[in-house]
Amino acid sequence: MDSTLACLAAWMPRQRWYAAKGRPPSLRLVSWWDMAVDSDDLGESDGGVRVRTFLVADEGALPAVLYQIPVVERATETVRADPLHTIGSPTPGTTFIDGPHDPAYAQALLRLIARGGTARGPQTTAIARAVAADSVPALATARVVSGEQSNTSLIYEGVGTPVICKVYRQLHAGLNPDIELQEALARAGSTHVPRPIGSIEGTWPDLATAHGSVRGSLAFAQEYLPGVEDAWRVALLAAARGEDFRVQAGALGAATAHVHVALTRCFPTRNPTAADRDAAAATWERRFAIAIAEVPEVAGQRDAAVAVYRRALEVPWPPLQRIHGDYHLGQVLHSPERGWLLVDFEGEPLRPMAERRQPDFALRDVAGMLRSFDYVAGSLRLDDPDRSADAVRAWALDARAAFVEGYAETSGSGLDPRHPLLAALELDKAVYEAIYEARNRPTWVAIPLRAIARLVERPAPVT
Repeated sequence: MDSTLACLAAWMPRQRWYAAKGRPPSLRLVSWWDMAVDSDDLGESDGGVRVRTFLVADEGALPAVLYQIPVVERATETVRADPLHTIGSPTPGTTFIDGPHDPAYAQALLRLIARGGTARGPQTTAIARAVAADSVPALATARVVSGEQSNTSLIYEGVGTPVICKVYRQLHAGLNPDIELQEALARAGSTHVPRPIGSIEGTWPDLATAHGSVRGSLAFAQEYLPGVEDAWRVALLAAARGEDFRVQAGALGAATAHVHVALTRCFPTRNPTAADRDAAAATWERRFAIAIAEVPEVAGQRDAAVAVYRRALEVPWPPLQRIHGDYHLGQVLHSPERGWLLVDFEGEPLRPMAERRQPDFALRDVAGMLRSFDYVAGSLRLDDPDRSADAVRAWALDARAAFVEGYAETSGSGLDPRHPLLAALELDKAVYEAIYEARNRPTWVAIPLRAIARLVERPAPVT
């Protein structure tokens, strides 16, 4: 296996889903599992093809990160894959292809989800569970979605309902909320999520102990809606054209509230405790301290930020519930027939799975969407410095107000857009954005910095 790990170590750092950019991997093979390949999916020259999914731990990270790496093993002389998707040749005469980019893996994956069943490997199982197998398209062709960072998704189109299947690249113990929440919402009759098709759950050796195993999510398939656009693009085009977006933003607020209300019926809620307040205060303080260290421009606003956080800690808090967890315009699709649909319920990918599944503030999702409207205006100003700053800011303010109004009317919460807790959550999100942009897109850091300056100055009445 040393040659296999060497190939993977050379290939993984070039992949978008690899987390530890800037250093070579320190890999350990944890296990693998194999999928059966149907001869109907193979050409005459494809004899001996094997579809294997490696589970590989990168122990250079603390804690170690477990990756799922599907591979199609082919005879080198038969390989016609794009070099970008060729992993390497661990042994002479054999070449590894990144599985999602090879039809043998794509078809085996769809078949396993549609039919259900179990695939096995050393101390490892992969159990497929079909939810709506009748919707899987026949004679499907697959293509990989471009641009994803954390996962790899395949779109299947053929005779029947198109399907999109997300293969989780980083594995965590526990049921992924992407599967848990969308399946629960679909069972509850929500029209604001795509219909689930099926999923694969695995067991594998526990990285944290010398014995035992853990269970977690490997893949999730759901209805794919061709011809739809994500809300970020819809909003960005409207803002660029100076089009009034209040009706659409209000409808998005209503859809968000519908999902939040449905989640309170699907999962338990609880009242916040003193420990919750202490934890929130500590998180806000720690994040602002990191921002001061990495984005010195925010240092002068520390006292004002502390005042915003203090006001949030002094008012009553609403019950905690399950939420989307990483909510912004890019996590919403617009269908001409079905309106707004929420997707990607994974929560923040860098948070442990157990944390992502805990009840939280519904207002956190609201704050995330308000920040996203602000980003529309900010990105337009970056792309076109001559564009009227007042015009794009007015567009964002109108969209934000309409979103909150639509949310409040549908949820029955009577949400005050200047509620101290909402102000604190939006400020904390902007501080997170400042850290992220300073690390990854320094030219964008002005967007959250402007937001921080505005949020610490805006009065928030105590209610």
